[in-house]
Amino acid sequence: MRFVVQHPALQPQHLQQLTGMAHGHAFTRINANAYYLKFDSEPETALMLRLRTYCVENGLDCALVPDGQTLQHFGLAVMDMDSTLISIECIDEIADMCGLKKEISMVTESAMRGEIEFAESLRQRVSLLKGLEESALQRVIDERLQLNPGALKWIQTCKEHGITTLLVSGGFDFFAEKVRAMTGLDQIRANTLEIVDHKLTGKVLGDIVDGQAKADHLIALRDKLGLQASQVIAIGDGANDLKMMSVAAVGVAYHAKPIVQQQATYALNHMGLDGIANLFTVI
Repeated sequence: MRFVVQHPALQPQHLQQLTGMAHGHAFTRINANAYYLKFDSEPETALMLRLRTYCVENGLDCALVPDGQTLQHFGLAVMDMDSTLISIECIDEIADMCGLKKEISMVTESAMRGEIEFAESLRQRVSLLKGLEESALQRVIDERLQLNPGALKWIQTCKEHGITTLLVSGGFDFFAEKVRAMTGLDQIRANTLEIVDHKLTGKVLGDIVDGQAKADHLIALRDKLGLQASQVIAIGDGANDLKMMSVAAVGVAYHAKPIVQQQATYALNHMGLDGIANLFTVI
């Protein structure tokens, strides 16, 4: 087992305190922001409680990772887009273009917490966008769409280790295609907004990519690649990501809602997406 500790501004005193708690066992450096402590067997519950408590109280990300989970072991990484790979919820920003951000954001938040069934919430939100000029979508890309910290490094790490990357989004392919161009993602699956005469009709074309669809896309690509569930990582932040995380060996909650953190294998609340690679790096 490896106890991984990381933070964008990890301090020497953090490691000193943790080393003392671990009876002097030294941490191995992954990079300036991440270290791990190697255990030859399952660590004592009391020790893990002390280590985890210290990390939580000092705002550090931490995780106990089995030795078998390394970058070399995985073959597929499936990730959400809005508020995971990118920093915004695209539909909320589209809504802002027509003065409806407050109304739509409330529905978005409710869906992310799992209070409203996702497909219905998406239909509700998209219907409010009827009549909006198509140019508003490009404005969101030009003015607001940004990758989350560490996104490029994480995707590059996947490429270096032969890990196929799949973006599955309850958002829209207009933005997913841009994100693929920015990052070099292998594949994307997302919803399509109906546009007629350069205006949104308030409808979504085809089947909606909801939580079950995300899981189905993961399984389909996993099987096509000839991988086992143990070789799959799923990354998300909202309730709509829970089903795909449940069919992967590893679910990573990235700056996620409480319901997702409770059910995920690992949670990152402070590090960027490059923190995922740190979890599975062995020196």
